[in-house]
Amino acid sequence: MVMAAPPVPLRRRRALLVVSTLLAVVTAAVAQDYNDGGGDDEDDEKKKPQFKAQEACNGVFLSYTFMERTKEYPHLKNATAQPYAFKATASVLNTMTEDLKAWQMFVGFEHKEILVSVGGAVLLDGSDLPANVSGGVTFAGYPMADLLNSIETAGEPSLIESKIEITGTQFGVKPPGKPMPKTIKLTNPEGFRCPAPNHKGSVMYVCCVKDRKFKAKKANSTRYQTRRKADLTFAYDVLQATPNSYQVQVTIDNWSPISRLDNWNLTWEWKRGEFIYNMKGAYTLLKEGPACIYSPAAGYYKDFDFTPVYNCEKRPVIVDLPPEREKDDAIGNVPFCCKNGTLLPPTMDPSKSRAVFQMQVYKLPPDLNRTALYPPQNWKISGKLNPQYACGQPIRVNPQEFPDPTGLMSSTPAVASWQVACNITRPKKRASKCCVSFSAYYNDSVVPCNTCACGCGNDMATCDPDRQVMLLPPEALLIPFDNRTAKARAWAKIKHWRVPNPMPCSDNCGVSINWHVMNNYKSGWSARMTIFNWQDYTFKDWFAAVTMGSHFSGYENVYSFNGTRMGAPFNNTIFMQGVPGLAYLDPITYGKTPEEPRLPGKQQSVLSFTRKDAPNIDIPKGEGFPKRVYFDGEECALPDRIPKVSSARRRAGTASLGQVAMAAALVMIVALLDSLCL
Repeated sequence: MVMAAPPVPLRRRRALLVVSTLLAVVTAAVAQDYNDGGGDDEDDEKKKPQFKAQEACNGVFLSYTFMERTKEYPHLKNATAQPYAFKATASVLNTMTEDLKAWQMFVGFEHKEILVSVGGAVLLDGSDLPANVSGGVTFAGYPMADLLNSIETAGEPSLIESKIEITGTQFGVKPPGKPMPKTIKLTNPEGFRCPAPNHKGSVMYVCCVKDRKFKAKKANSTRYQTRRKADLTFAYDVLQATPNSYQVQVTIDNWSPISRLDNWNLTWEWKRGEFIYNMKGAYTLLKEGPACIYSPAAGYYKDFDFTPVYNCEKRPVIVDLPPEREKDDAIGNVPFCCKNGTLLPPTMDPSKSRAVFQMQVYKLPPDLNRTALYPPQNWKISGKLNPQYACGQPIRVNPQEFPDPTGLMSSTPAVASWQVACNITRPKKRASKCCVSFSAYYNDSVVPCNTCACGCGNDMATCDPDRQVMLLPPEALLIPFDNRTAKARAWAKIKHWRVPNPMPCSDNCGVSINWHVMNNYKSGWSARMTIFNWQDYTFKDWFAAVTMGSHFSGYENVYSFNGTRMGAPFNNTIFMQGVPGLAYLDPITYGKTPEEPRLPGKQQSVLSFTRKDAPNIDIPKGEGFPKRVYFDGEECALPDRIPKVSSARRRAGTASLGQVAMAAALVMIVALLDSLCL
């Protein structure tokens, strides 16, 4: 007979259960230790399509992941016009043995994307959100611009990888299609090579590696980047720092030999709630101290008197002081300040190619630390009639060294320094600020400035913005566009041309330049350039430049202006400025009677060219016209056509050198008489 086992006491059974549970926990923990820190998170990471490529990458690994999208209003039947709200993430991972400084990632959007919010980065070109990025966009790291290497950080993900959270609107891809970008790549100037990205489902990824053929400049011995060359640069140098504020000096340098700024307006975007307490050398257009009590700063600085505060705007507008405030102890007394916003090319006057101002900036939590310093982002600068600049985001550079104020040979470095590099961009069609008309001795009609060369204005209801300009008689260039209609109609009637209805719209340019080919003789040729000012504004220390193309070698002289041949990168270019006493381009003036049209301010000169170094130039075929024309740094819009040789003048002119000299002398006499009448 088999005896039944005695029942296990309840207390003993509970003890055994606790022991078995503890053994299971310990076993699981040991197994985890021998699994290289694995678990669900690592399993999920390994399941990602880019995992193997990321593990094999020795460079910079980029990825873009499309997350989700929802249909937006209005709901349309046309799939290509239907807007969708979308979310995506992008990442930049440094897998090299060295740091990646100031990373820049290009995402080639191609579905008319409009970005509404971006986290972990900013747009490199400083565009305000929402931003149309249908042609692609470059992201720059912010607040973490540099990615450290894994070796010196023990692989800390937050130090070697940046993630970009993207929210926006896109068009035209019907579900279940995945609206992916065309490409992604690293655009750092240090020389990286990115192959075509891989695309799997809603993920795109690529490994960018150092280009072995790239010849890097001398290595920087510090952890910061070297300063970059550009047409215009800003230096943001922190001079003093306390836990809740810092003193900073901003320096603007114009490096381009053919650009300038007049009445410059500077703006940027504070990203961390900062505000300007005071300034010297410049001022904000809106001084809103009392209004600051409604800003986020007032929530932290509860007992702070905001009355003397300069500005609490997120995007302040900063302008230069007038010259009479240069020695003002309260707001002036800063080197290179107070020129009323004028920045000339260094070739004209180096002392007027730089502007400097200082300000005290207050910070908000969590940046209440002496070393928690962040420059503003999205810098933009503009002027009266000046080039358009595209500015990058600030990059950390070696601290600027300043000479000892007492005159000793020692120098003092800044607490921290950043640089913003800006380059001139060519104006878009119908977005210029000046335009050019062409005329020649072999045709009695003038090719005027293009229709809407500087924009169409508000008169499109009574004119045709897409109609080609009508040819004009030469005297029509001397009167405003509104007074040219009768002359244009009469000239068309004489020439038996059809008059369009409605007529072409105006060029709407404040400055126009006429290039007139005067003659063509055996040993050379000459042209006359006339600058017209149609604005109620005087251009002081004006200058102009013309690029002549391959026949520039024949350039001989400019008679009424100071003319200079320019070197690289502006080869084949003539730089011109007014001679002493004629350095002002006067504004438009009223006629002698109210019925007479207003008269533009003007300057003109003859330019002569020889055939010695350019014997094959064919003037009747239009080779005497410039390829580019600049006024005060702004590239002017050229006509879409050039004058043709009329049937009555198939042969080139045969003017003599004496005629050219006499024409030049007449122009100089007219200019002298104009100056004496002022």
